[in-house]
Amino acid sequence: MPASPRRRRRRMPTRTSWRPTTRSWTRASRRQTMYDPLRAKTKVALSVAACFLFGLALASQFGFVETAIELPVIQTAPAVAEEAVQPALDLSEAFVNIADAVTPSVVRIETVRRLARDAGAQEGNPFRRPPRQEVPPLSSGSGFIISADGHVMTNHHVIDDAERITVVLPDGRDFGARLVGTDPTTDIAVIKIEGDGFPAISLGSSADVEVGEWVLAIGNPGFSRAAPDRLDYTVTAGIVSAVGRSLNLLDQTLGRDPAFEGRAGYAIENYIQTDAVINSGNSGGPMVNLRGQVIGINSAMMTQTGAYQGYGFAIPIDLAHQVMNDLIAYGRVKRALLGVRVGSVASEDAEALGLPEVAGALVQQVTGGPAAGAGLRMGDVIMEVDGEKVETGNDLQHLIALKAPGDRITMTIYRRTTPGELKTSPVQVNVQLAEQPYTAPASETASRPGRNADEIGIRVGEITREHVMELGLESTRGVVVEEIQVGGPANRKNIFPGCVIIEIGGTPVEGLRDYRDAMRDVSAGDVVSMIATCDYTGRAPQMYNIRVPR
Repeated sequence: MPASPRRRRRRMPTRTSWRPTTRSWTRASRRQTMYDPLRAKTKVALSVAACFLFGLALASQFGFVETAIELPVIQTAPAVAEEAVQPALDLSEAFVNIADAVTPSVVRIETVRRLARDAGAQEGNPFRRPPRQEVPPLSSGSGFIISADGHVMTNHHVIDDAERITVVLPDGRDFGARLVGTDPTTDIAVIKIEGDGFPAISLGSSADVEVGEWVLAIGNPGFSRAAPDRLDYTVTAGIVSAVGRSLNLLDQTLGRDPAFEGRAGYAIENYIQTDAVINSGNSGGPMVNLRGQVIGINSAMMTQTGAYQGYGFAIPIDLAHQVMNDLIAYGRVKRALLGVRVGSVASEDAEALGLPEVAGALVQQVTGGPAAGAGLRMGDVIMEVDGEKVETGNDLQHLIALKAPGDRITMTIYRRTTPGELKTSPVQVNVQLAEQPYTAPASETASRPGRNADEIGIRVGEITREHVMELGLESTRGVVVEEIQVGGPANRKNIFPGCVIIEIGGTPVEGLRDYRDAMRDVSAGDVVSMIATCDYTGRAPQMYNIRVPR
């Protein structure tokens, strides 16, 4: 039988449809597994950010990261409209201008009394500086320049009993000063520094000073005197609290001094009282008005604690000016003498004498002189001098002090003539210069160092083997400081006994001859530059620049 024809096998539909499906899935899978740079970077960035935030949270939890502080918003705009406080701003500006104008004329005054050996000698070693020294007292006060040629006005108590006076200007220059004259009865003194072109202050008048007006007190408080940055040239402001004050300070001070025994009654006090701060070192400084003129000299403060309590007192410039003129012209005060002792009228006096008011100077004693010749008697009440009203006994003393010997004055007095009757009569009194019970010293205080000291206030000697052993020196090179002028130029630069000078002006100092050669050409006003080793520096060389007083 014939073979049947061979059939062609047909592809199964399912197989045909499977292959395309398989190829499509493969292509999609390949597309998904291909490297995508953008997607990879995104993943890395997200991972890093997540790690950073996790680490920051962890660190903050354990205090490893400081919490950011949001600063407050600071307001800088004026809180008050300028127009509302313009008068106060003008006053503040006036204070600034006054201080700028006056301060250059205000000086610091330093005084020492004698040349002394360091207290280390009492401990068996004359060269080592002990922690605390018993040295003569140093004092510091203030003053102000009154003339371009170097006259300086200050208080008597600032320079009293001084062997050496040094004046330090605001620009740092210092000068040795001489005493022109002093008047203990008014607490006024005048000293002189050599030179010219000094900034002189302007003097006003105290006659027109009124209670309530603004004043500035300028001076040197004197705190931290050993420190390089003293509280110099301090300006304080206040008002005039009262005028014509008497504290009996000078009476008490002179009464304790045997040299003035029986003469304390000649003291003149007529203070201007202020609430501007006046401390002890301000003594001798100027009190100025809003025109920058001196109306008083800072002199005293009243306190129960030793600190300022709001009561400062200044000597009226009119009285000080009169005293100053006499001191410069004669070296002493030529004061007019009336010849009475007076006190202020109290209410009991006014009632007993039938006075119209509680005012005037009650004559307690007639001591002779012009008053006795003019017929003044005990119980008279002086009410006016040359038309100027006398309120108190101090007013009378002040008015007489402003007169010159030989001046003729007219006084208005109340005098009881018959019991229960009073009458006013002018009395002509010739005031003549009388023999003063004391003479104000007119000696000049030397601007040179004391005995045995050289131009910078030290005495030096050769270094011996004993010095080497006692001071712990390595050699005998140099010169040793044996004595100092306490408060002198070298001492103010912290040179003490036991310091060893090894170089001056760049030239080595091997011994006393070298030191003398180096100092031979030194003149007043020069600066001596030296290198020295001192015990308090551990014997490390240190430079000292010392000015020779002018």
